Amino acid sequence: MVVPAPGLPTRVRIHEVGARDGLQNEKSTVPTAVKAEFVRRLADAGLTTIEATSFVHPKWVPQLADAEQLFPLVSDLDAALPVLVPNERGLDRALALGARRVAVFASATESFAKANLNRTVDEALAMFEPVVARAKAEGVHVRGYLSMCFGDPWEGAVPVAQVVRVCRALLDLGCDELSLGDTIGVATPGHVLGLLTALGEQGVEAGALGVHFHDTYGQALANTLAALQYGVTTVDASAGGLGGCPYAKSATGNLATEDLVWMLQGLGIDTGVDLGRLTATSVWMADQLGRPSPSRTVKALSHKEQ
Repeated sequence: MVVPAPGLPTRVRIHEVGARDGLQNEKSTVPTAVKAEFVRRLADAGLTTIEATSFVHPKWVPQLADAEQLFPLVSDLDAALPVLVPNERGLDRALALGARRVAVFASATESFAKANLNRTVDEALAMFEPVVARAKAEGVHVRGYLSMCFGDPWEGAVPVAQVVRVCRALLDLGCDELSLGDTIGVATPGHVLGLLTALGEQGVEAGALGVHFHDTYGQALANTLAALQYGVTTVDASAGGLGGCPYAKSATGNLATEDLVWMLQGLGIDTGVDLGRLTATSVWMADQLGRPSPSRTVKALSHKEQ
């Protein structure tokens, strides 16, 4: 039953991260052909932004070592296919394959910057500067991921002003869009609204922001709704709830795309996604991985069909 609520957007763009953020956290390596089929099924379900892979050195993310082999298998799709690039070498590899959307990955905290990039926050920003500049010169869209926006497993609570500073720095480098990451899933709705409001006071508009919530404490949908009420219209989610964070062991899976779509459909918010096809895709992928999907909506809908 569709019952709209006041003050919400009419359409939300889902930034699907299952094929990258989800599969990079699997213990086993998924075959390239299966990854390509996963991306194709996601596109067939109506997702228009599907993060395809990562051009990180295979030593750090061996599950995505086949980026050069995978990208050509899906590049013909009528969907945006962002890829993660950690540095200029990664950008070179992505551009050589024709990628038109890239993402860099920064941290709001020193501890995570050290664990993830082996740099300080400011050193990481300096590393990204030529990457973003070159990408923009090539006419490529650049997304800036920012991890640990709401809490850090080593540092605890993260001051809002600290997050705002790094967000502002990424935008000043030339990023077209920011994704605010709740990497260990500790955010609550008031905290989300507080950060978004502080960003707005520094001239960061809601249209330049996406949100990326993990469901560690069951707050991902509540936090998403708070962001939508503020005016954010881009939400990261992972088909079937795949993923976590390899450098934050307390992090559980991403917000499941099916759970997000179920909520948005009930609110009368358009996503362009066929929930039945998406659910079937996640059931198929769970079979490939040999375990059930953690998504509540996938469980409920697939149980109905049995």
